[in-house]
Amino acid sequence: MRDVGVAAAPGSSSAGLGVGAVGAAVEAVAGVAAMQEEVGIRREGPEPDPDEPPKKRVKVPEGESGKLEERLYSVLCCTVCLDLPKASVFQCTNGHLMCAGCFIHLLADSRLKEEQATCPNCRCEISKNLCCRNLAVEKAVSELPTECTFCLKQFPRSSLERHQKEECQDRVTQCKYKRIGCPWQGPFHELPAHENECSHPTKTGTELMGILGEMDQNHRRDMQLYNSIFSLLCYEKIGFTEVQFRPYRTDDFITRLYYETPRFTVLNQTWVLKARVNDSERNPNLSCKRTLSFQLILKSKVNSALECSFLLLKGPYDDVRIKPVIHHHSFSNDANETDYVPLPISDSVECNKLLAAKNINLRLFIFQVQK
Repeated sequence: MRDVGVAAAPGSSSAGLGVGAVGAAVEAVAGVAAMQEEVGIRREGPEPDPDEPPKKRVKVPEGESGKLEERLYSVLCCTVCLDLPKASVFQCTNGHLMCAGCFIHLLADSRLKEEQATCPNCRCEISKNLCCRNLAVEKAVSELPTECTFCLKQFPRSSLERHQKEECQDRVTQCKYKRIGCPWQGPFHELPAHENECSHPTKTGTELMGILGEMDQNHRRDMQLYNSIFSLLCYEKIGFTEVQFRPYRTDDFITRLYYETPRFTVLNQTWVLKARVNDSERNPNLSCKRTLSFQLILKSKVNSALECSFLLLKGPYDDVRIKPVIHHHSFSNDANETDYVPLPISDSVECNKLLAAKNINLRLFIFQVQK
């Protein structure tokens, strides 16, 4: 509704109008507008100017367009998974948004299919060089409300993690006697009552020995890896180098993606590393689960068997998570290749990170066993 102004008569001042007269005029105009709304009468006039200043625009009722958060959700969501990004937000050259997970997945898929990655909306080319992060969207998303999975209350996304880990009274927690075998899990506000009634502190030594025996067995497996690494560090001949896997395609009728490093020298011997995706599966781009496996190849000729231990770790500037696994092989002129062994990455998300990169940079350690 347009603003209604009351003009003073010529030669008079606005102070001459009584307060009651102004109020009556406003009420009369409001009453006429309400009657027109009820009977469906609308004034004929020019269309509203879209460039009109915001203060003159009529506010759209909330029921017609939804809440502000819902409208922002549809604007700021990822164009691939249609969900709000949880971390970094990337945009193509035309401004379409993609969450970090979907962006990396698109790049990995293009590598597997030997195609140029494109934006799913406008089909423009995308890559780590062509796309950039949108910090404004990341900050806007962090301020949008979201629901706590435990107490179902609304919190800004930026503070949700702290609330769920430290403040929420309904968050899932464990009994402090878990170290002696108590399996209880429940909401935080029930923890004091449970710990007061927990039966594990009153168990006999014989009962606790059985529980602690199982826990020691799991701990022993973890310590075995670290002890093995410390033992390898005592070897006389130790070598390491940074290796760079580059993507190639096989020359077969059905081409497959594989990776290979240039030749490198460690311990005065020449080596090559090869890697393959999903153990050379025919169409790895159709699989949600993705893995990488590698083999170490000795290219030099040796006079006697060369017994070595080796392991791959992430490079100094990569963020991929690799859990170290030690492998052993006795190299000779007749057995100069190891079997393909899994690259110990945590999940398919980490594998996509490697596939999306132009090259895979890792660090190789080789320990020669002295006879």
